[in-house]
Amino acid sequence: MSLDNAASQASRPINDDDYRALASFRHTLRKFLAFSESAAMAADLMPQQHQALLAIKGMSLDAKPSVGEIAEKLFIKHHSAVELIGRLARTGMVERTRDPLDGRRVLIGLTPLAEEKLAALSVTHLQELRAIKPLLAELLGRFDEH
Repeated sequence: MSLDNAASQASRPINDDDYRALASFRHTLRKFLAFSESAAMAADLMPQQHQALLAIKGMSLDAKPSVGEIAEKLFIKHHSAVELIGRLARTGMVERTRDPLDGRRVLIGLTPLAEEKLAALSVTHLQELRAIKPLLAELLGRFDEH
């Protein structure tokens, strides 16, 4: 939806409380992202590497994802995903295998080292989300239509 359409479809005019709520919500999200980036770097991972490992783990619960699927999940171009996966492979975090059903596709799996780092990072991330959950719920409640 374009910004013009969103403004014209609003059921009421935007007021100062809406702006405060949007600003607070965006600040809270950025604060969590800053926490996440800092936690990743403390675990000797770049933030995008952490995001990739988490995406791979989430997608691989059903089947190993392809490089293209990872690119789509991370909102990056295919060639950028290839480079990111290459860096992760060089650090022993992921393994590449050919898709047995389509030899042109490369599937990506996490190594035990990546599983260990991701588990530790995920514990701290879940703790942080639990800590900010009341604030997020309160902020989201402000967006209910009046």
